[in-house]
Amino acid sequence: MDNAKNYQGSKGTFIVHVQARQNATWQGNVVWAEKNITRTFRSALELLKMIDNSLDDGDESETE
Repeated sequence: MDNAKNYQGSKGTFIVHVQARQNATWQGNVVWAEKNITRTFRSALELLKMIDNSLDDGDESETE
């Protein structure tokens, strides 16, 4: 994980841990590195929505 800190994005840095792949999508957790917030996701779409919302709103909020 220490190596990931060397590669920070200009808008945000997210560390994605894919723990499983079921029903043709990913499940796992994502860490927003700058704010040290961890969230779980049940699909790749949910992951992308979390990242998009966190960059738009300035905070990591879950979408339905």
